[in-house]
Amino acid sequence: MVKIKVCGITCKEDAEAAINFGADAMGFVFADSPRRITPDKAREIISSLPPFIATVAVFVNEEEKEVRRIAKFCGLSTLQFHGDETPSYCSKFPKAIKAFRIKDRGDIKKVREYNACAWLLDTYQEGKSGGTGKTFDWSIASELAKEGRVILSGGLTPENVTEAIRVVSPYAVDVSSGVEEYPGKKDHKKIEEFIRNAKENR
Repeated sequence: MVKIKVCGITCKEDAEAAINFGADAMGFVFADSPRRITPDKAREIISSLPPFIATVAVFVNEEEKEVRRIAKFCGLSTLQFHGDETPSYCSKFPKAIKAFRIKDRGDIKKVREYNACAWLLDTYQEGKSGGTGKTFDWSIASELAKEGRVILSGGLTPENVTEAIRVVSPYAVDVSSGVEEYPGKKDHKKIEEFIRNAKENR
């Protein structure tokens, strides 16, 4: 059963909408991004969530001490690393997702070096750590999905998520810009449509 994560949550209203429509996880960005959130705001939102909803912290090349501080303060259940974090760095965290920006098939070898609890595959774009709004070659994700838990990201929208799941058979799909009115503010109608279309494959 494919899990659904809505990332880049910045307000309680967007979190509530995503949960009401059936999302399994919320993502909170603690890195340079239009969707960046403060630990205080994230804690406020997370404390209002119902049980059994996963909360994911997104970091980019953050110091280990700061990662642990924010995770504990906010009550985050899972950590997602979107930078140049090494396999040894990620192995320090039991619930670590490592994100990769996929350019071509040459990236497969690098992904395999990480024994993370899941691999998040995003689209490569020069100068961006994520949130590109663009897709990549899904056959790469499909190959890796046979070897481990793949979270498919990068350019997913209500219009293409059904096909993406059919092609890749991922553990989960991750959406941010594809369900936004503008960076940092979600479009609740798009969230509903995205989740409905993703669940057609469940």
